Amino acid sequence: MFAQQLINGLTIGCVYALIAVGYSMVYGILRIVNFAHGDIFMMGAFFGLILTQAMGVSVLITFPLACLCTAVLGMAIERFAYRPIWGGGNTSRMAALICAMGVSIMLQNLAQLIFGTETHPFSGTDIQLVTYNFGSVTVTNLQFIMLGLTVALMVALLLLVYKTKFGVAMRATSNNLNTARLLGINTNLIISVTFAIGSILACASGLMVGVYFDAVFPTMGYSYGIKAFAAAVLGGIGSLPGAMVGGLTIGLIESLGAAYISSGYRNAFAFGIMIIVLIFRPGGIFGKATREKV
Repeated sequence: MFAQQLINGLTIGCVYALIAVGYSMVYGILRIVNFAHGDIFMMGAFFGLILTQAMGVSVLITFPLACLCTAVLGMAIERFAYRPIWGGGNTSRMAALICAMGVSIMLQNLAQLIFGTETHPFSGTDIQLVTYNFGSVTVTNLQFIMLGLTVALMVALLLLVYKTKFGVAMRATSNNLNTARLLGINTNLIISVTFAIGSILACASGLMVGVYFDAVFPTMGYSYGIKAFAAAVLGGIGSLPGAMVGGLTIGLIESLGAAYISSGYRNAFAFGIMIIVLIFRPGGIFGKATREKV
């Protein structure tokens, strides 16, 4: 049973990790928390639902198309909602936070207006469920796909950030936005692409949740988004490795706690561990506690 719960925890942890990376990327550059990120995850799932059911598109084609649509959405949100607020980088964090919450509510209500408030089955995909038994452990091909896709996306992101010139520009912008601008870096482009990458990862996780649980609904962004935010904080918000580790940790704790204690306290386990870690390490597992000048 323990091994089975580890597999289940890693599976859902992959979803939290992908969403958490988006939170950390935006925070790392703008020092604002994009609370609309969970709803971008939800919109990505609905984009996939439209493509597979309404248009009959294959999953292999649905994935890149849905990611493209979600990337455009993320860039549009940054350009028309956040950029007028943060301007050149000098803005009130409270104003940015309120803006993010407003965008989140707008996306959620827009989804409810278009798709209704009910849960939609993510059926009609051309993926056939296959089950593999390894002793007492059962693993499906969907779980293998989710784990493999998450690893591939994480490796690709780390290579982009740490092994390319664009990644150098991203890290320079994250370190000091104004200095990066003085050095000739197009910081507006860097920020826009950062939102696009975070949105693509959110879409990928939304599609995985939709196919795996066969359910998509307008309010799903809140529950997954808040846990992913907890994962980002746990790992050290602004740290990509921290977001990955935090997401997997939250998934494992949630799965093991639900199996061995009570599924009714599934959310309490994850947030309880986060609070305990932050008491002893305020910056998170991989983060650093910083003191702001007032």
